[in-house]
Amino acid sequence: MNTPWTKASSLTLLAGLSLASISSPNLMAATPAPEVPIGSKPNILFILADDAGYGDFGCYGQKTIQTPNIDHFAQEGVRFLQFYAGAPVCAPSRNALMTGQHVGHTQIRGNAKIDLRPEDTTVAEVLKKAGYATGLVGKWGLGSEGSAGTPTKKGFDFFYGYVDQTHAHNYYPTFLVRNDMREALRNVVPNEGQYGQGVATVKVDYSDDFILAEGLKFMDEHKNGPFFLYYASTLPHANDENKVNGSEIPSYGQYSEASWPNTEKGYAAMITRFDDDVGKLLAKLDELGETKNTLVIITSDNGAQEEGGHLASYFNSSGILRGIKRDVYEGGIREPFLARWPGHIAPATISNQVSYFPDFLPTAADLAGTKPPQKIDGISFLPALVGQPQKQKQHDYLYWEFYEGGTKQAVRMGDWKAVRLPMITGTMRLYNLNADPGEMHDVAAEHPDLVAKAEADMKEAHVPSPNFPAPGE
Repeated sequence: MNTPWTKASSLTLLAGLSLASISSPNLMAATPAPEVPIGSKPNILFILADDAGYGDFGCYGQKTIQTPNIDHFAQEGVRFLQFYAGAPVCAPSRNALMTGQHVGHTQIRGNAKIDLRPEDTTVAEVLKKAGYATGLVGKWGLGSEGSAGTPTKKGFDFFYGYVDQTHAHNYYPTFLVRNDMREALRNVVPNEGQYGQGVATVKVDYSDDFILAEGLKFMDEHKNGPFFLYYASTLPHANDENKVNGSEIPSYGQYSEASWPNTEKGYAAMITRFDDDVGKLLAKLDELGETKNTLVIITSDNGAQEEGGHLASYFNSSGILRGIKRDVYEGGIREPFLARWPGHIAPATISNQVSYFPDFLPTAADLAGTKPPQKIDGISFLPALVGQPQKQKQHDYLYWEFYEGGTKQAVRMGDWKAVRLPMITGTMRLYNLNADPGEMHDVAAEHPDLVAKAEADMKEAHVPSPNFPAPGE
């Protein structure tokens, strides 16, 4: 578990507090932050976990699984308490992250085999035009091989990993993709699926080892910057093809002797391995002398998963929140979100800024000193990031929709959250997140004005999609 970057850390943090206990949008350290550094062109290292829940890291209240690198990182920068993914599953969430559009507008609104189009502008394309070297290692999931939606056609100079999200279930695949070419690995997967998915019987090459190595190499090669590295880990996503023990990892490590089911040992080991990888990436920045010149972000693509035999409740992966992956309740979409940029982000900072994945693209554009595309839904959160909340623009609302297991909609308006199941035709439920972050008490009957606003916001946000028909369309 120890890495060159790991330092001892014992944190007493605020993940268990209600939102009512936080009195201002940002609780900042005493040192005043500088002016918002628009156009400063730092390196950007965006580290994305796959299916890690709001409560899976120690700095967000996890009591059992060890994440010392991430916990120490939280002391060096800002920890957001109200940051959201783009959707409750990976493909639409990543679509929102890359394009700055919420799922009422995006091309990809579910885990379907749909490709980004040439007209869909990504954050990589924006940063590349601004002079950044752009790299992606890990999982893409927004375009099939040979389509217009592959990473190298959507602004990335370099790609290594899984193009297809189903392929990414398999941690011992027979191949990974470098740019647009498959490279063979030494694993054997009987009855391999058409996308490379399956369960290996000969396990030699663990994909995370190769993905980490390529990420470190990319930083080495572009140390003179500026660079944008999207490090899209597959940890701790389960191998869904292994229904009994989908937590694929070479060793349970420090959890080997725990009296837990093997799939839970594996899940804990995957979270801790993700933390190890974070430590190695941060150590590389130190080695290159680029720590002060790099904005590092750590987050997850959606809420806690229950796949491959794992139970989200086993380690309380959703923390105080209701729901898991595939829910539009808070546990399905609110994510851990941490950022560090020495000299610009004050250490040991907590932010109550309400933002989500579509906001990353305009934030990156601000950092690069360029303009984002016009048709986006995101708002730059750079002022909140660097401790200038008085300069931060706010959303009138945040919006989500989802199509698996019956359609769903959700909208957040200030402290209020409305959920409608099924979408468009269903009954509206209303929650005050300040008083009820666990969304246990539906107060819709008491606030018809807010219900009416939520209905209007949902109507405005949802644009019909031929690929994702909603009730009544």
